[in-house]
Amino acid sequence: MSEEAFAWRSGGCHCGAVRFEAKLPAKVTAQACNCSICAKTGFVHVIVPESRFRLRRGGDSVTTYTFNTGVARHLFCATCGVKSFYRPRSNPDGWSVNARCLDETDGLDIEIEAFDGQNWEANAAALADLSRDPA
Repeated sequence: MSEEAFAWRSGGCHCGAVRFEAKLPAKVTAQACNCSICAKTGFVHVIVPESRFRLRRGGDSVTTYTFNTGVARHLFCATCGVKSFYRPRSNPDGWSVNARCLDETDGLDIEIEAFDGQNWEANAAALADLSRDPA
C-alpha cells in the first residue's frame, strides 16, 4: 500500500486532556473484542505500528492499568477515565487505537470484525502481525 493511501487522523479522550494521531489507510479492519476489559469499556481496536502513532498531548495525564501477564499497558485519562489508546499484549511493538475515540471518521471505511478475546490463547496469533508496517 502506498504512503499516499494513509492519512493522519486525530482523536482523544472525552475531556480533551489526552490527544493522539494515528496514520490510517482509507479502509481499516477493526476488532471488537469480547474479553473482560474490552467488553466492559466498548473498545474497538485499530492496531497500528509504532511509526504510525503520535501522542500529541497528555502523556502526563494518563494512568496505567495492567493485569494478568502485565504485558498490555492499558492507558486511561486520569481526568475523564477514557481509554483512547493502549499498548496491546498482542502487538507490544505497536498501539491499539480506539476507533470510537477518533474525532472524524468521514472518508474512513471501518470494517469491524468480532474477535474472541475470551479465548485469548487460542486466538491471539490472528492479531500478531497487525502492528507491522505494510510493505
